[in-house]
Amino acid sequence: MRRSAFLLCTALAALVLVLSCKQAMTVEQQVIAAILEIEEKIEAGERRAFMEHISEDFQGQNGAMNHDQLRAYVLLQLKRYQQLQGQLFPIHVEDGGDGRASAWFRALVTGGPGWLPESGQVFEFETHWRMEDGEWLLVVANWDPVPLDEVL
Repeated sequence: MRRSAFLLCTALAALVLVLSCKQAMTVEQQVIAAILEIEEKIEAGERRAFMEHISEDFQGQNGAMNHDQLRAYVLLQLKRYQQLQGQLFPIHVEDGGDGRASAWFRALVTGGPGWLPESGQVFEFETHWRMEDGEWLLVVANWDPVPLDEVL
C-alpha cells in the first residue's frame, strides 16, 4: 500500500514538474491559435462553434455588420457552398497590451462541391481581439478582396 502511494505521489510530482516547465503561449501564439480554430470550425461547417469565438459586441466591415449579421452571413455561406476551405497566409499579430491584440493576414477562401472549387477569392483581413475569461474573442473584423494582379 505504501509503495502504491509513493508511486502515485512520485507520478503526480513529475506531472506537476513537466507542466510547470512548459512555457506559456505568447499573445501572438494564442491569437494565431484562435484564428486557426475559427478556420477549422468554418471548414467543418460548425457555425455554432465558430460563433463561440466572436464577441457579442462584434463589429465587422467598418461597423456595417454586427454579431447577429455575421452569424447570418456565415450561415448563408455554409448553405451556398457545399464546402468552404481557407488557406491562411502569414498571420501578423501585434500585442496591444491590456488583453487586446490585432492581427492581419490574407486568406484564400474557396467554396465548391469537390476537388475543384466553384469559386475562390483572396481576402485581406484586419482583426482586433480581446481577452475575456481566458479566451481571445474577435471584436472587430474587416476584410476586402485582393485584386488578382496583387496576388500573382
